[in-house]
Parts: sequence; structure tokens; C-alpha cells
Amino acid sequence: LALYFHSGEREEKCIIEDVPSDTLVIGNYKVQRWDIHKQDFLESAPGLGMFVTVTTPAAEVLLSKLYGPQGTFSFTSYLSGEHVICLQSNSTRFVAFAGSKLRIHLDIRVGEHFLDESVVQAKDKVNEVNFRLEHLIEQIHHISKEQNYEREREEKFRKTSEETNSNILWWAIVQTLILISIGIWQIKSLRDFFISKKLV
Repeated sequence: LALYFHSGEREEKCIIEDVPSDTLVIGNYKVQRWDIHKQDFLESAPGLGMFVTVTTPAAEVLLSKLYGPQGTFSFTSYLSGEHVICLQSNSTRFVAFAGSKLRIHLDIRVGEHFLDESVVQAKDKVNEVNFRLEHLIEQIHHISKEQNYEREREEKFRKTSEETNSNILWWAIVQTLILISIGIWQIKSLRDFFISKKLV
């Protein structure tokens, strides 16, 4: 997931990332500040840092740390589900004066450690092949974990759908019985009315 978004200087922005359990998540970000004179975003935002907060599906804070104007954060999930990743600048200016617009570039990678080409190039050929093979095995484990997680989600969704369909069926049966009961009661009431008035 690679994206950028605009934010106020004191504004907190959050994204939701659906992550399987026991999975490494690595985030890279860069902050740019709007320059009024140049009418453009500056390549760096000196003096600005970012508070990064990660919350688990159980609403527990997994990570809460202050980083610089650009940096890398990482965490390992212990629960599967939607993790909330929030970023907010560490500006100390009052909200009324913190009018600068920020552009935040964010790249989030979900999975095992990614291949470091500089490490690969420093090895001899045999070690390079071995290193790449280990990396591929890690990737296979990650894909297998993702598939198991998707299978669990699909099974949970199927159970919820079946329960909903079952509830709808029972509600339809109850409605039908109520309508039949009301119909029988109305017929009996009309019959008793006609008999009492000696119309029948």
C-alpha cells in the first residue's frame, strides 16, 4: 500500500490495515510542508516529527512513538483483524496558528522481511542463491498465512450469512403464522358479528 494524503499541522490521520496474526508490518513515511512563497510542498519539513500510533482490533496500543520528518516504523501483529495506524505531527503551535498544510507520503508493507539487495550483492554466488531461497521461503510462508487468514474470514462471513438467512426464514414463518392467526380471528369475529345480528 503506497499513498499520500494531505493533513493539517495538528490534524491526526488514520488508516485501517487488515493484518493476519503474527505478521510483520513495515511503514515508511515522509512529511512535506506547504511553502506559501514557493506555492509548493518542500522536500523536507525541518523541525516536524510524526507521532505514530498503532491500535490492535482489541483497542490496545501496539505502538506509540515519535519519529522525525521521515522515518520507518514497524510492528508485529499478535491478533488478526483491522489495525488502526494513526499519524499526527508533533507541532507545538496552537491550533489557531498551526495552519500549515502537510503532505504525508506513506508506504505500508505487510509480510515478512523484504529482500535487501545490498546484502545480496555483498555475498558470493552460493550465499546469494541461499539468501534468495530463504527469502522465497519466507514469502511462501507469508502467502500461506494470508491465505489461511482469508479462509478464516470467508468461513466467518459464510457463518454470518447462514445465520442471517436462517433468521430471515424464521421471521418469514413467524410473520406468516401471525397473518394466518389474524385472518382466522377476523373471520371468527365477522361470523360472530353476523350471528349476533341474525344476518346469517
